[in-house]
Amino acid sequence: MKVLVTGGAGFIGSNLCEALLERGYEVVCLDNFITGKKENIEEFLRNSKFKLIEGDIRNIEVCLEACKGVDVVLHQAAVGSVPRSIEDPLTTHQCNATGFVNMLWAAYKNGIKRFVYASSSSVYGDIQDLPKVEERIGKPLSPYAVSKYTNELYANVFSNIYGMETIGLRYFNVFGKKQDPYGPYAAVIPKFFNALINEKSPVIYGDGETTRDFCHVDNVVQANILAMETDNPEALNKVYNIAYGKQTSLNELFRMIKDVIVEYLSSNGYKDKAKRISKIEPIYGPFRKGDIRHSLADISKAIKLLGFKPKIDVKNGLKLYLFWFLKIESVKEIS
Repeated sequence: MKVLVTGGAGFIGSNLCEALLERGYEVVCLDNFITGKKENIEEFLRNSKFKLIEGDIRNIEVCLEACKGVDVVLHQAAVGSVPRSIEDPLTTHQCNATGFVNMLWAAYKNGIKRFVYASSSSVYGDIQDLPKVEERIGKPLSPYAVSKYTNELYANVFSNIYGMETIGLRYFNVFGKKQDPYGPYAAVIPKFFNALINEKSPVIYGDGETTRDFCHVDNVVQANILAMETDNPEALNKVYNIAYGKQTSLNELFRMIKDVIVEYLSSNGYKDKAKRISKIEPIYGPFRKGDIRHSLADISKAIKLLGFKPKIDVKNGLKLYLFWFLKIESVKEIS
């Protein structure tokens, strides 16, 4: 089977490419490297079963070419970040909405039956219900959320009209290796790690009691492969929450990350640095526009229909991220 991973050089996409290659699949990676990084896929370029296409999903001809000879699409390409979408809604729409339709159409024109795509917990918008259940959503709070909900609507239409098998995966705050800790739109976990390792106070927007359902990237990879391989007809043409199913406040997250770092440094000969980090407290800033206040996923639908079983919890996921982070940031250089 040949699998096309759009956004395959990005954080989630490159983890997917790695897992697919390990399982013996042929992998085509399509990326424009706006947010993806060549170093994320550099090791795969020596694999005869891996092909890189440098191109943009906003170009329909690129999409049509990338889909040739492909059996299934795992669509991860998108411009992420709620704050970025507020600053630049046009690019968000072009990539996340127009680019999405381009890929759906290209898949259909190439006879590809199965199309698995990344949606987002942001589609729940202003609804207050907890846990979040797939069938109940509110009004979107950002251009990013609108673009992701648009994906779900288009996928449903393509399923009904063109007979395609589509499966949407609503990711909840994914983290893990290859997630960029730098830049203005870095996610909260990489930002916290980067600040603390460098003995700086991270910024928490709001009072720190905002909650998220953090999900390690390996759990997300598992969900994509299950969606790609399922032969359960009841699992098709649906959208699923993909998360760990546990609520964590930003204050709790900060303490967990600090504890993980301090424990590691203390047991590996960096006791002075560990002691300094243990005394760091966060800086609190204003709430950000477009942010959801609380998030917690009901993952029972994915468990029942896809066989989803998230294996890595938040604490162990943070330890794994630390090991990866220390490979790119030498402790000796910053101790």
